[in-house]
Amino acid sequence: MNELSDIAHIIQLAVAPVFLLAGIGAILSVVTMRLGRVVDRARQLEDAPRPDPDEKAECRVRAELGVLDRRMVFCQRAIGLCTIAALFVCFVVAALFVGVLADINVTAPVAFLFVAAMASLITGLLMFLAEVTIATRMLRVRAELLMKD
Repeated sequence: MNELSDIAHIIQLAVAPVFLLAGIGAILSVVTMRLGRVVDRARQLEDAPRPDPDEKAECRVRAELGVLDRRMVFCQRAIGLCTIAALFVCFVVAALFVGVLADINVTAPVAFLFVAAMASLITGLLMFLAEVTIATRMLRVRAELLMKD
């Protein structure tokens, strides 16, 4: 009976990390969708026919492709870091169960893994913020196109 209550206690402890995993999954979904849109736009620009060899238009296309490339890098880093954070959280849950089943003190490894997960998640969110910042700076509307009251 004692072992059953120990496992029930560990399941209770594992609930919070599981919710954290769900949140990380949602973040990954958003960043992945943004990456897909950036990739689609880059392909669209690369494949668009340019019959008019206008130097100014070509410079704009190259500049936009450069910005899209930077955005892709930040999205890839955010996805990688958030995935690593999710893996660390999974290791936390596994370590909790192994600790109870093998009667091992896993306090230090669990604490280290959790801190590593948070550090990775924070860095991934900063990469996501950088990508969003680049995107919004690129899409500023020229003042003459805005409606004036």
